[in-house]
Amino acid sequence: MKYVGLTDDPILRKEAHGNPKDWKQFEFSSEAEAIQWEKETLGKPGHEGGLNDGRGWRYGYVYTINSGTFE
Repeated sequence: MKYVGLTDDPILRKEAHGNPKDWKQFEFSSEAEAIQWEKETLGKPGHEGGLNDGRGWRYGYVYTINSGTFE
């Protein structure tokens, strides 16, 4: 299972998620672009997350959920 999220502070979010080894990060120039990416990515099989809760939109990220990571 892959976790998908948006943030303005990718370093802090990566640490909060347990420093996943397969962390992939994407940069966006607008909030609309970020939200569209998140929506499309969450529509893929095996992807969950999207609980932005005000953490921003400038960066998107994806990583594999496993015993060493946190959602």
